[in-house]
Amino acid sequence: MLKYIVKRILQMIPMMIILSIVVFCMVRLIPGDPVTMSLGMGAGKEAIAAETARLGLDKPLWQQYFIWVKNLFHGDFGTSISTHKAVLYEIGRRYPNTIKLAIGATIVSTVLGVSFGILAAVKHSKFTDNLLMVVSLISISTPSFFLAMILMLIFCIWLHLLPVSGFDTWQKMLLPILTLGTQEVGYITRITRSSMLDVLGEDYIRTSRARGVSERVVVCVHAFRNAIIPVLTSVGLRFGSLLAGATLTETVFSIAGIGRLTVDAVSQRDYPLIQGCILVLAFTFVVVNTLVDVLYTVADPRIKFD
Repeated sequence: MLKYIVKRILQMIPMMIILSIVVFCMVRLIPGDPVTMSLGMGAGKEAIAAETARLGLDKPLWQQYFIWVKNLFHGDFGTSISTHKAVLYEIGRRYPNTIKLAIGATIVSTVLGVSFGILAAVKHSKFTDNLLMVVSLISISTPSFFLAMILMLIFCIWLHLLPVSGFDTWQKMLLPILTLGTQEVGYITRITRSSMLDVLGEDYIRTSRARGVSERVVVCVHAFRNAIIPVLTSVGLRFGSLLAGATLTETVFSIAGIGRLTVDAVSQRDYPLIQGCILVLAFTFVVVNTLVDVLYTVADPRIKFD
Protein backbone atom coordinates (compact mmCIF):
# COMPACT_ATOMS: atom_id res chain seq x y z
CA MET A 1 0.00 0.00 0.00
CA LEU A 2 2.74 2.46 0.98
CA LYS A 3 4.59 1.63 -2.22
CA TYR A 4 1.47 2.38 -4.25
CA ILE A 5 0.87 5.72 -2.49
CA VAL A 6 4.48 6.78 -3.12
CA LYS A 7 4.07 5.73 -6.76
CA ARG A 8 0.92 7.84 -7.14
CA ILE A 9 2.63 10.84 -5.54
CA LEU A 10 5.52 10.50 -8.00
CA GLN A 11 3.00 10.27 -10.86
CA MET A 12 1.49 13.57 -9.74
CA ILE A 13 4.76 15.42 -10.43
CA PRO A 14 4.79 15.14 -14.26
CA MET A 15 1.02 15.54 -14.28
CA MET A 16 1.23 18.87 -12.43
CA ILE A 17 4.12 20.01 -14.65
CA ILE A 18 2.09 19.35 -17.80
CA LEU A 19 -0.93 21.02 -16.24
CA SER A 20 1.12 24.10 -15.30
CA ILE A 21 2.33 24.45 -18.90
CA VAL A 22 -1.20 24.09 -20.28
CA VAL A 23 -2.63 26.58 -17.77
CA PHE A 24 0.16 29.10 -18.40
CA CYS A 25 -0.32 28.94 -22.18
CA MET A 26 -4.12 28.99 -22.08
CA VAL A 27 -4.18 32.01 -19.80
CA ARG A 28 -2.03 33.93 -22.28
CA LEU A 29 -4.51 33.14 -25.05
CA ILE A 30 -7.34 35.00 -23.29
CA PRO A 31 -8.09 38.17 -25.30
CA GLY A 32 -7.22 41.39 -23.50
CA ASP A 33 -4.24 42.94 -21.75
CA PRO A 34 -4.03 42.60 -17.95
CA VAL A 35 -2.06 45.85 -17.67
CA THR A 36 -4.69 47.83 -19.57
CA MET A 37 -7.42 46.17 -17.50
CA SER A 38 -5.58 47.16 -14.31
CA LEU A 39 -4.66 50.76 -15.22
CA GLY A 40 -7.70 51.59 -17.33
CA MET A 41 -8.11 52.47 -20.98
CA GLY A 42 -6.93 56.06 -20.39
CA ALA A 43 -3.48 55.08 -19.14
CA GLY A 44 -0.51 56.53 -21.04
CA LYS A 45 2.04 54.47 -22.94
CA GLU A 46 4.78 55.16 -20.40
CA ALA A 47 2.61 54.02 -17.49
CA ILE A 48 1.62 50.88 -19.39
CA ALA A 49 5.25 50.10 -20.28
CA ALA A 50 6.37 50.64 -16.68
CA GLU A 51 3.61 48.40 -15.27
CA THR A 52 4.32 45.73 -17.90
CA ALA A 53 7.99 45.70 -16.90
CA ARG A 54 7.11 45.61 -13.19
CA LEU A 55 4.91 42.56 -13.70
CA GLY A 56 7.55 40.87 -15.85
CA LEU A 57 5.20 40.64 -18.82
CA ASP A 58 7.79 42.19 -21.14
CA LYS A 59 9.96 39.07 -20.92
CA PRO A 60 9.68 36.12 -23.35
CA LEU A 61 6.95 33.63 -22.47
CA TRP A 62 9.38 30.80 -21.73
CA GLN A 63 11.24 33.04 -19.30
CA GLN A 64 7.99 34.12 -17.62
CA TYR A 65 7.04 30.46 -17.18
CA PHE A 66 10.32 29.43 -15.56
CA ILE A 67 10.22 32.43 -13.23
CA TRP A 68 6.69 31.46 -12.20
CA VAL A 69 7.63 27.80 -11.63
CA LYS A 70 10.72 28.79 -9.64
CA ASN A 71 8.58 30.97 -7.40
CA LEU A 72 6.09 28.10 -6.98
CA PHE A 73 8.82 25.91 -5.52
CA HIS A 74 9.39 28.65 -2.93
CA GLY A 75 5.68 28.76 -2.09
CA ASP A 76 5.13 32.03 -3.96
CA PHE A 77 2.14 31.94 -6.29
CA GLY A 78 2.65 35.57 -7.23
CA THR A 79 0.70 38.74 -6.55
CA SER A 80 -2.78 39.41 -7.87
CA ILE A 81 -2.79 42.11 -10.54
CA SER A 82 -6.28 43.30 -9.62
CA THR A 83 -6.16 43.25 -5.80
CA HIS A 84 -2.37 43.70 -5.34
CA LYS A 85 -2.43 40.99 -2.67
CA ALA A 86 -0.67 37.64 -2.57
CA VAL A 87 -2.44 34.97 -4.62
CA LEU A 88 -2.16 32.48 -1.76
CA TYR A 89 -3.85 34.99 0.55
CA GLU A 90 -6.76 35.45 -1.87
CA ILE A 91 -7.12 31.69 -2.36
CA GLY A 92 -6.74 30.96 1.35
CA ARG A 93 -9.69 33.21 2.19
CA ARG A 94 -12.03 31.50 -0.26
CA TYR A 95 -10.77 27.93 -0.63
CA PRO A 96 -12.37 26.66 2.64
CA ASN A 97 -15.84 27.75 1.48
CA THR A 98 -15.51 25.87 -1.81
CA ILE A 99 -14.21 22.74 -0.10
CA LYS A 100 -17.06 22.83 2.45
CA LEU A 101 -19.55 23.26 -0.39
CA ALA A 102 -18.06 20.42 -2.46
CA ILE A 103 -17.74 18.00 0.48
CA GLY A 104 -21.27 18.77 1.69
CA ALA A 105 -22.67 18.28 -1.81
CA THR A 106 -20.69 15.02 -2.17
CA ILE A 107 -22.16 13.68 1.08
CA VAL A 108 -25.71 14.62 0.05
CA SER A 109 -25.37 13.22 -3.47
CA THR A 110 -23.69 10.01 -2.28
CA VAL A 111 -26.19 9.23 0.47
CA LEU A 112 -29.23 9.95 -1.71
CA GLY A 113 -27.74 8.52 -4.91
CA VAL A 114 -26.64 5.25 -3.36
CA SER A 115 -29.94 4.83 -1.51
CA PHE A 116 -31.99 5.52 -4.63
CA GLY A 117 -29.74 3.30 -6.76
CA ILE A 118 -30.05 0.32 -4.42
CA LEU A 119 -33.82 0.77 -4.16
CA ALA A 120 -34.14 1.03 -7.95
CA ALA A 121 -32.08 -2.15 -8.45
CA VAL A 122 -34.12 -4.10 -5.89
CA LYS A 123 -37.38 -2.89 -7.47
CA HIS A 124 -36.09 -3.43 -11.01
CA SER A 125 -38.66 -2.83 -13.79
CA LYS A 126 -41.32 -1.91 -11.25
CA PHE A 127 -43.01 1.43 -10.61
CA THR A 128 -40.43 2.48 -8.00
CA ASP A 129 -37.57 1.80 -10.40
CA ASN A 130 -39.20 3.76 -13.22
CA LEU A 131 -40.04 6.65 -10.90
CA LEU A 132 -36.49 6.88 -9.56
CA MET A 133 -35.05 6.79 -13.09
CA VAL A 134 -37.32 9.69 -14.08
CA VAL A 135 -36.30 11.61 -10.96
CA SER A 136 -32.61 10.97 -11.69
CA LEU A 137 -33.04 12.19 -15.26
CA ILE A 138 -34.69 15.38 -14.03
CA SER A 139 -31.88 15.77 -11.50
CA ILE A 140 -29.22 15.51 -14.21
CA SER A 141 -31.05 17.78 -16.64
CA THR A 142 -31.88 20.65 -14.27
CA PRO A 143 -29.30 23.47 -14.42
CA SER A 144 -27.86 24.30 -11.01
CA PHE A 145 -28.62 28.02 -11.27
CA PHE A 146 -32.28 27.30 -12.10
CA LEU A 147 -32.59 24.87 -9.18
CA ALA A 148 -30.92 27.43 -6.92
CA MET A 149 -33.48 30.09 -7.83
CA ILE A 150 -36.38 27.67 -7.32
CA LEU A 151 -35.11 26.66 -3.86
CA MET A 152 -34.54 30.30 -2.92
CA LEU A 153 -38.05 31.18 -4.06
CA ILE A 154 -39.62 28.39 -1.98
CA PHE A 155 -37.53 28.34 1.20
CA CYS A 156 -36.38 31.96 1.38
CA ILE A 157 -39.12 34.07 -0.21
CA TRP A 158 -42.29 32.07 0.37
CA LEU A 159 -41.61 30.11 3.56
CA HIS A 160 -38.97 32.41 5.13
CA LEU A 161 -37.19 29.36 6.57
CA LEU A 162 -33.66 29.96 5.32
CA PRO A 163 -31.46 32.99 4.55
CA VAL A 164 -30.95 34.05 0.94
CA SER A 165 -27.17 34.35 0.84
CA GLY A 166 -23.95 33.78 2.79
CA PHE A 167 -22.11 30.69 3.98
CA ASP A 168 -21.10 31.28 7.59
CA THR A 169 -23.85 29.31 9.39
CA TRP A 170 -25.39 25.89 8.77
CA GLN A 171 -28.68 27.52 7.79
CA LYS A 172 -26.88 29.47 5.06
CA MET A 173 -24.96 26.37 3.95
CA LEU A 174 -28.04 24.19 3.51
CA LEU A 175 -29.46 25.54 0.23
CA PRO A 176 -26.13 25.85 -1.63
CA ILE A 177 -25.15 22.30 -0.65
CA LEU A 178 -28.55 20.93 -1.68
CA THR A 179 -28.38 22.84 -4.97
CA LEU A 180 -24.94 21.57 -5.87
CA GLY A 181 -25.52 18.03 -4.61
CA THR A 182 -28.93 17.44 -6.17
CA GLN A 183 -27.62 17.42 -9.72
CA GLU A 184 -25.08 14.73 -8.86
CA VAL A 185 -27.73 12.49 -7.27
CA GLY A 186 -28.94 11.39 -10.70
CA TYR A 187 -25.48 10.28 -11.87
CA ILE A 188 -24.71 8.29 -8.72
CA THR A 189 -28.19 6.75 -8.71
CA ARG A 190 -27.71 5.40 -12.22
CA ILE A 191 -24.20 4.11 -11.56
CA THR A 192 -25.31 2.39 -8.33
CA ARG A 193 -28.36 0.87 -9.98
CA SER A 194 -26.36 -0.49 -12.91
CA SER A 195 -23.64 -1.92 -10.67
CA MET A 196 -26.16 -3.48 -8.28
CA LEU A 197 -28.11 -5.11 -11.13
CA ASP A 198 -24.91 -6.78 -12.37
CA VAL A 199 -24.14 -8.15 -8.91
CA LEU A 200 -27.69 -9.21 -8.04
CA GLY A 201 -27.66 -11.53 -11.04
CA GLU A 202 -24.62 -13.46 -9.78
CA ASP A 203 -24.85 -17.09 -8.63
CA TYR A 204 -23.63 -16.42 -5.08
CA ILE A 205 -26.52 -13.99 -4.54
CA ARG A 206 -29.03 -16.66 -5.54
CA THR A 207 -27.21 -19.13 -3.30
CA SER A 208 -27.41 -16.74 -0.32
CA ARG A 209 -31.13 -16.32 -0.86
CA ALA A 210 -31.60 -20.07 -1.17
CA ARG A 211 -29.82 -20.56 2.16
CA GLY A 212 -32.40 -18.31 3.82
CA VAL A 213 -30.21 -15.24 4.32
CA SER A 214 -32.42 -12.20 4.87
CA GLU A 215 -32.95 -9.92 1.88
CA ARG A 216 -31.51 -6.95 3.74
CA VAL A 217 -28.23 -8.79 4.38
CA VAL A 218 -28.11 -10.04 0.79
CA VAL A 219 -28.63 -6.58 -0.68
CA CYS A 220 -26.77 -4.33 1.77
CA VAL A 221 -23.86 -6.64 2.66
CA HIS A 222 -23.22 -9.22 -0.04
CA ALA A 223 -24.41 -7.32 -3.12
CA PHE A 224 -23.51 -3.73 -2.31
CA ARG A 225 -20.05 -4.55 -1.03
CA ASN A 226 -19.22 -6.12 -4.39
CA ALA A 227 -20.90 -3.30 -6.33
CA ILE A 228 -19.22 -0.43 -4.49
CA ILE A 229 -16.09 -0.05 -6.64
CA PRO A 230 -17.85 1.66 -9.61
CA VAL A 231 -19.74 3.82 -7.11
CA LEU A 232 -16.51 4.97 -5.44
CA THR A 233 -15.03 5.76 -8.85
CA SER A 234 -18.10 7.77 -9.78
CA VAL A 235 -18.06 9.72 -6.51
CA GLY A 236 -14.38 10.57 -6.97
CA LEU A 237 -14.89 11.78 -10.52
CA ARG A 238 -18.04 13.72 -9.66
CA PHE A 239 -16.12 15.53 -6.90
CA GLY A 240 -14.13 17.26 -9.63
CA SER A 241 -17.31 18.39 -11.35
CA LEU A 242 -18.58 19.69 -8.01
CA LEU A 243 -15.47 21.85 -7.63
CA ALA A 244 -15.92 23.21 -11.15
CA GLY A 245 -19.70 23.51 -10.89
CA ALA A 246 -19.50 25.41 -7.62
CA THR A 247 -18.96 28.64 -9.56
CA LEU A 248 -22.61 29.17 -10.47
CA THR A 249 -23.82 28.16 -7.03
CA GLU A 250 -21.33 30.50 -5.37
CA THR A 251 -22.50 33.34 -7.62
CA VAL A 252 -26.22 32.80 -7.02
CA PHE A 253 -25.83 32.55 -3.23
CA SER A 254 -23.09 35.23 -2.99
CA ILE A 255 -20.54 32.81 -1.54
CA ALA A 256 -16.93 33.95 -1.46
CA GLY A 257 -15.48 30.78 -3.00
CA ILE A 258 -12.57 29.92 -5.24
CA GLY A 259 -14.81 29.23 -8.25
CA ARG A 260 -16.25 32.72 -8.14
CA LEU A 261 -12.73 34.08 -7.56
CA THR A 262 -11.52 32.31 -10.72
CA VAL A 263 -14.32 33.80 -12.84
CA ASP A 264 -13.56 37.29 -11.51
CA ALA A 265 -9.86 36.76 -12.21
CA VAL A 266 -10.59 35.72 -15.81
CA SER A 267 -12.77 38.79 -16.39
CA GLN A 268 -9.95 41.01 -15.11
CA ARG A 269 -7.20 39.07 -16.97
CA ASP A 270 -5.44 38.50 -13.66
CA TYR A 271 -2.86 35.95 -14.83
CA PRO A 272 -1.28 35.02 -11.47
CA LEU A 273 -4.66 34.59 -9.78
CA ILE A 274 -6.11 32.47 -12.60
CA GLN A 275 -3.06 30.22 -12.61
CA GLY A 276 -3.08 29.83 -8.84
CA CYS A 277 -6.79 29.02 -8.63
CA ILE A 278 -6.68 26.39 -11.39
CA LEU A 279 -3.58 24.71 -9.97
CA VAL A 280 -5.11 24.49 -6.48
CA LEU A 281 -8.38 23.05 -7.83
CA ALA A 282 -6.52 20.56 -10.03
CA PHE A 283 -4.28 19.47 -7.16
CA THR A 284 -7.33 18.96 -4.93
CA PHE A 285 -8.99 16.82 -7.58
CA VAL A 286 -5.87 14.67 -8.04
CA VAL A 287 -5.50 14.14 -4.27
CA VAL A 288 -9.16 13.17 -3.88
CA ASN A 289 -8.94 10.60 -6.68
CA THR A 290 -5.77 9.15 -5.15
CA LEU A 291 -7.63 8.73 -1.85
CA VAL A 292 -10.50 7.04 -3.71
CA ASP A 293 -8.04 4.56 -5.24
CA VAL A 294 -6.70 3.78 -1.78
CA LEU A 295 -10.25 3.24 -0.52
CA TYR A 296 -10.65 0.45 -3.07
CA THR A 297 -8.63 -1.86 -0.83
CA VAL A 298 -10.82 -0.98 2.15
CA ALA A 299 -13.99 -1.71 0.19
CA ASP A 300 -12.62 -4.88 -1.42
CA PRO A 301 -9.59 -6.54 0.25
CA ARG A 302 -9.12 -8.70 -2.86
CA ILE A 303 -7.75 -5.67 -4.70
CA LYS A 304 -3.98 -5.48 -4.47
CA PHE A 305 -1.83 -2.63 -5.72
CA ASP A 306 1.61 -3.23 -7.16
